[in-house]
Amino acid sequence: MTDFSIEKSIEGPVIGLDEVGRGPLAGPVVSCGCLFNSYDNLPKNIKITDSKKHTPKQRKKLFSLFKKLQEEKIIEFHLGLASVNEIDEFNILEATKISMKRVLDKFNNSNSSIIIDGNFSLNYKNIYEKSLISGDKISISIAAASIIAKVHRDRLMSLYDRKFRVYGWKKNSGYGTKQHINAIYENGITAQHRKTFEPIKSLSKKI
Repeated sequence: MTDFSIEKSIEGPVIGLDEVGRGPLAGPVVSCGCLFNSYDNLPKNIKITDSKKHTPKQRKKLFSLFKKLQEEKIIEFHLGLASVNEIDEFNILEATKISMKRVLDKFNNSNSSIIIDGNFSLNYKNIYEKSLISGDKISISIAAASIIAKVHRDRLMSLYDRKFRVYGWKKNSGYGTKQHINAIYENGITAQHRKTFEPIKSLSKKI
């Protein structure tokens, strides 16, 4: 069940962290951190869980809610990303950590703890952290972060799609669909493609 049980078990403010975009063949990895200043002011009829469990329409509606809650100081959230070049240089896990640390740099609350969706550590400024496998299914803070990151990254890939329409990024968000891979064979690789990812790595040698 997705609720605030994890957050309430930790003393003080808690930032939930999640990322979107570790698997695609193109585009950056985007992370979001979400801190709820109150655990009691969410609309009772709103369901918040893993972003993949929501439809695009539901995610956009929740994103609008989170923006409203941020204006009302009920939550605070920030975004950070790591570029394609950083993914290729450092690998996707290290790039994910870079994007998450960029998120945390935007928070001014030094007393916060961190809960992370995944099974890795950030070792960020000696702040207490807890890694949670499938954390977006049990923590509302992490789930909210996953939704915000997903909406932001999808919008970013839609912008890239305007320049590189043949790859279908508006629909596939850079993932390796058949259309996307066929378009790579037919049109080559762009600056937004991850050169260290298969089949890009092998395809780039043939093109």
